Amino acid sequence: MKRSLIYLALFFSSGWAVAQNSAELEKRNGFKDIKLGTPIDSIKGATFKSESTNKEGQLSKIYAVDYPVYKNIGDIIVEAVELTTYKGLIYIIKVVTVKDTRLMKGMELALGKSEWDLRNEQYFWKSENLILTFKAVEKDKIELTYTSFPILKKMKDDKKKEVENIADDF
Repeated sequence: MKRSLIYLALFFSSGWAVAQNSAELEKRNGFKDIKLGTPIDSIKGATFKSESTNKEGQLSKIYAVDYPVYKNIGDIIVEAVELTTYKGLIYIIKVVTVKDTRLMKGMELALGKSEWDLRNEQYFWKSENLILTFKAVEKDKIELTYTSFPILKKMKDDKKKEVENIADDF
């Protein structure tokens, strides 16, 4: 009986910890003061880099960010910050840093234990509205990618509307 109560307590406390960590990820909603879903015009140091077509065949714009506040995470050097937008709203934030074990330790301290994605060979933290991935991209670099689910949903809905408009035009 005592053992089952201990297991039950551990089960509920671990579930609570996961919920708390996803709440922390939701609260942060991006890198420093760059938040997912915000207009690109509100980001200091953002300059247009290129345009690309996403998986849905829609136009996305990519911006590079060069501003002193985003040059480091503690003592860890940030080499690049790149923002991808759809209709002027940020839906992907990519942060490339030098490889440093302190980064993962700090992130797990702030966001909780990460999960491993075997297919993409990356760690991730996921909440209701966003996912944050942590991946080695070169021998000496780490890429953090924040992705917004609501804007991805908006993109799919817009694509569906385009198809419906074409069908209605027949």
